[in-house]
Amino acid sequence: PGDTMADNVSALPFFYGNITREEAEDYLQLAGMADGLYLLRQSRNNLGGFALSVSSSGRSYHYSIERQANETYAIPGGKSHQDPVDVIDYHSQVMDGLVTLLKKPCNRPKNVKPKVGLFEDIKEKLIREYVQQTWNLQGAGLELAIISQRPQLEKRIAITAHERMVWFHGAITREGSEPRLQNGSRINGRFLVRQRDTNGSYALCLLHEGQVMHYRVDRDQAGKLSIPEGKKFDTLWQLVEHYSYKPDGLLHVLTEPCPRPDGDNVGPLLPRDHPSLKSSFPANSSTKSERLPYRAPSRCSLPAPPSVCRANACASCRKNQGQGGPGDPVTGIQAYAMPMDTEVYESPYADPDELRSSTVDRSQLFLEDGELGSGNFGTVMKGIYKMKKTEKTVAVKILKNDEDNLSVREEMLREANVMQQLDNPYIVRMIGICEAENLMLVMELAELGPLHKFLQKHKQISMKNITELVHQVSVGMKYLEEHNFVHRDLAARNVLLVTQHYAKISDFGLSKAVAEDKSYYKAKGHGKWPVKWYAPECINYFKFSSKSDVWSFGVLMWEAFSFGQKPYRGMKGNEVMQMIESGQRMEAPANCPSEMSDLMQACWTYKVEDRPSFSVVEPRLREYYYDIAH
Repeated sequence: PGDTMADNVSALPFFYGNITREEAEDYLQLAGMADGLYLLRQSRNNLGGFALSVSSSGRSYHYSIERQANETYAIPGGKSHQDPVDVIDYHSQVMDGLVTLLKKPCNRPKNVKPKVGLFEDIKEKLIREYVQQTWNLQGAGLELAIISQRPQLEKRIAITAHERMVWFHGAITREGSEPRLQNGSRINGRFLVRQRDTNGSYALCLLHEGQVMHYRVDRDQAGKLSIPEGKKFDTLWQLVEHYSYKPDGLLHVLTEPCPRPDGDNVGPLLPRDHPSLKSSFPANSSTKSERLPYRAPSRCSLPAPPSVCRANACASCRKNQGQGGPGDPVTGIQAYAMPMDTEVYESPYADPDELRSSTVDRSQLFLEDGELGSGNFGTVMKGIYKMKKTEKTVAVKILKNDEDNLSVREEMLREANVMQQLDNPYIVRMIGICEAENLMLVMELAELGPLHKFLQKHKQISMKNITELVHQVSVGMKYLEEHNFVHRDLAARNVLLVTQHYAKISDFGLSKAVAEDKSYYKAKGHGKWPVKWYAPECINYFKFSSKSDVWSFGVLMWEAFSFGQKPYRGMKGNEVMQMIESGQRMEAPANCPSEMSDLMQACWTYKVEDRPSFSVVEPRLREYYYDIAH
């Protein structure tokens, strides 16, 4: 997977990975303890953080480099920097609170690789299991969930990883834990962890001289875990890892984990409303797993999740939207931590009992008052479609009934035909055609509307959030490219938002399937074309391909990073064409990250054969997104 911050740092010759403070001191000692000799290691208590070990006057000093809420890094109380390397560069010139300037890196000895921590080792397996169980996903949906939401998944997995550890026994009582430790090997330091209550409090139970000692592990307001007066940790497994190499106030160092009695190493997953998740994720998210009947896990008496209102299902939720109600602090929109939490992530026909039909029964379709939008074809209304097992909120494109509309009718049927062949979570899905008082196209609803309008209204959205949405569009476009579909009208107006963190590509009116043996198709002449989004070969030779969609994607990126401004402002189509032919391109929007403006320029490569495809663009965007989201 992508080039994350951790991957970047692990390539540094002075990064030692998940070593202890004592091991860091040994390495500095071996290298001679010169003043200003330093190394970097992974933090063992702060998720995603690092630690800097420095020698001065024959002693070792340790400073934590914490990852802050705004994704920057800082030594507590010190200046914020983009990444840990910038922290080191800064302190090689300015002491600013350190005992000495950082003068010389203590590089790893030959054949010593950065030490991989316990969590890193099992992370991939846990992410996969978590996504499968929480959202009941398989196949392509599972892979796309992992690709598009990896940084959030890693964070969530880290917080719940202890449930998969052999030493975690769930909600057993104090009395129940003692015989488990006293049976079998009675080695000092044998231990287990149990859940004390549903407020995120645990107990660390430790065998010492045949007696079981119980240490409370409480969670503070910031969500950090600690034994009373002890060091604070982001996760339970980091706490256990720490006390496994030094007692630090316990009667004995943790030595041997006491396994759960049935030998099953897989603990239950916590319900989504569990306190250990509350400090990191919106409390009002609802997931597919909560909409399924809750099956209590064996051996564990964790409470079943409360029923949570589905996405916009009730009037009070809809009322709260956009009024600073529960949800996102920036916009007041009901925030969902993940696209998979919404009704429209999975195909409406994912349930095998729902037969895939291209026609929608009019008696099952209920239209609501008020238009969502309109065009020369007619109007778009919001509706509810009652399927066999569920009902879905939908968008309904309704064709005006008049005789001049024959060509529009054909165009709508063509669009329906294209959309019915596509099934991807980042593309608006077609649910069916309804032939009743008017011709109606029934599609998934993306409630928050077009990307450019949303960004114009919410200028305080972070670059990370914009990058997340643009990356999702590239995932959908890569799918179209793989299936030989050319969109031909890719622009921010045709990207709709389901939530602030979930985008879908829409409007397939101009789309065409390309024959496998040809990488492009030729249009018959200019229609009403969105010239400012078109690649030179479209305008000059009427040639359209996935590569011309890549050019449009570059313009869409510009729109997104400029918070919905119009591209080539004030210029006419022929002026834009002249500008491009002369080798000029739009300048990057203000505050646009250089990595993103570089990618836009690559999308605007004049020669088709030199322009990157979506199979190149998507991983580049993904790497940058993982990097800033970690």
